[in-house]
Amino acid sequence: MPFDFKKEYKEFYKPKQVPEMVNVPPMNMIALRGCGDPNQEGGAYQQAVGVLYAVAYTLKMSPKSGYTMEGFFDYVVPPLEGFWFQEGVNGVDYANKSAFHWIAAIRLPDFITPADVDWAKAEAGRKKKLDCSETEFLTVEEGLCVQILHQGPYDTEPESVACMDRYIAEQGFQNDFSLARLHHEIYLSDPRKSAPEKWKTVLRHPIKPA
Repeated sequence: MPFDFKKEYKEFYKPKQVPEMVNVPPMNMIALRGCGDPNQEGGAYQQAVGVLYAVAYTLKMSPKSGYTMEGFFDYVVPPLEGFWFQEGVNGVDYANKSAFHWIAAIRLPDFITPADVDWAKAEAGRKKKLDCSETEFLTVEEGLCVQILHQGPYDTEPESVACMDRYIAEQGFQNDFSLARLHHEIYLSDPRKSAPEKWKTVLRHPIKPA
């Protein structure tokens, strides 16, 4: 059976619908950075997601291309993730989507190196006729965080964020946003295949003692 990150690391991908603390280890990802409204049809964010999946599946299917990675094992491509911020905003302002800066990302197994990503960028670009050159190998170090499972449309996320904020304060902590520690979302549902009220998204915020 292919290795499935969601099943093997349930503490990071299947939290409860109530806030909980979690200590997140460093994780390697492929990532693309951009800005603007993620809902814009054919916009930069949607194009970035297409490029990321092209590179991700090129890495996963590398044995069929004759490319060898030391320590390779078969795996399920992990879910799409997003890191979000806005200039001068502590957290995110959901009402001002055009001001978003984002990092779209997909987690990588630890055996994949920056050189492997460079190969996959070139291979995916050649096969899919895509510009994958801006895709980067990114190591994310989140550390201590609070997370919650949000169910419903993305526009109702502020309700879950408010619940997280209350829990953080009750535990004697505070949010610790910076350019290195951002509002983080993990998308467990495919919005093309399910109704908005059924969408499941992991929300995660970095924290520090108050």
